[in-house]
Amino acid sequence: MSKRKAIAVNTRFLIKNKLEGIGLFTYESLKRITQAHPEIDFHFLFDRNFDSEFIFSENVKPVVLFPQARHPFLWYWWFEISVARWLNKNKPDLFLSTDGYGCLQTEISQVLVMHDLAFEHFPNQVSFLARYYYKYFMPRFAEKAKRIATVSEFSKQDIMSQYRVPMNKIDVVYNGAKEVYQSVAEDVKKRVREKYSESKNYFVYVGSIHPRKNVKNLLLAFEKFKTETNSDYQLLIVGRKAWDFAEVEEAHQQMKFKNEVKFLGHVSPNELGEIVASAFAMIYVSLFEGFGIPIVEAMSCHVPIITSNVTSMPEVAGDAALLVNPNSIEEISRAIRKFFDDSSLRNSLIEKEKIQIKKFSWDLTAEKLWKCCEKVLNNT
Repeated sequence: MSKRKAIAVNTRFLIKNKLEGIGLFTYESLKRITQAHPEIDFHFLFDRNFDSEFIFSENVKPVVLFPQARHPFLWYWWFEISVARWLNKNKPDLFLSTDGYGCLQTEISQVLVMHDLAFEHFPNQVSFLARYYYKYFMPRFAEKAKRIATVSEFSKQDIMSQYRVPMNKIDVVYNGAKEVYQSVAEDVKKRVREKYSESKNYFVYVGSIHPRKNVKNLLLAFEKFKTETNSDYQLLIVGRKAWDFAEVEEAHQQMKFKNEVKFLGHVSPNELGEIVASAFAMIYVSLFEGFGIPIVEAMSCHVPIITSNVTSMPEVAGDAALLVNPNSIEEISRAIRKFFDDSSLRNSLIEKEKIQIKKFSWDLTAEKLWKCCEKVLNNT
């Protein structure tokens, strides 16, 4: 009888009620992969106590390794000492790391999911120690990995360019959108507007408040739109304050229409699905994205989108969104005005979204990520 194959997985971003980009990718892809492959033993490596909802099936074996890895020194300790020791002792057939961090102190075959290299393009938007860690380790992780999965053709080209990784070593594995993102009835929209926007129409931004997300220019563009139209539309900002958000807070305080902007912070997934689906439009004008999950979430809800014409965002949006220069307050404001003035434009983009969204689903993500892993398991 042949020995069952074993895969160790870095699951440190599976944290109850805190599933953002990487955690969401890990959750949705691993839930499907583990359930589809009962013949494989999956060892989930956590850096803290875990919730039982993340043990997706009987073939998932949880392991907690010390310490909690939330600081560059602790990243090193966790990956290069604790994880390395576990891998070298237990010798799984593969180590899958869904956050791009690898392990240099082992010869176990590795598949890394590298979502983006934003720190290479915006080095001053991460702390000094994190920047040093990324600059030193990420190229070495990329070189050591047997294969790399990434979330867009843009990111694939970026990894190839920055780290000279061969094209045939990288697989593109798009993100998807959760089932809670779907169109909703008018009575739901009415209830959501009553709760969040004083029964008025609203634009929505979903994501962290971070310089790279360009929330300041979004506020300034919305202010310009309000000044020119005197409309009663509001703007909802949904997401946590991530890093260096003082500039956004200052811009908001200086706005004439600051009371028309609502910062909702973190909300539950079901609540967020209804907020997005009830919006007049999504505005997502980030400066850099490896993918941009909120774009796909808005498309799933049949909500028209304004997004940036840089990095991966045109690839994800296709012809189903208005693309703007994220550095131009004038362009962002003009796009908002177009949606406000032209309902036929909104409707035509919604029809295009219904076609574009077929490229993205978590089922496809899991299928392609598994094929990437299989290439290593089968030495192909």
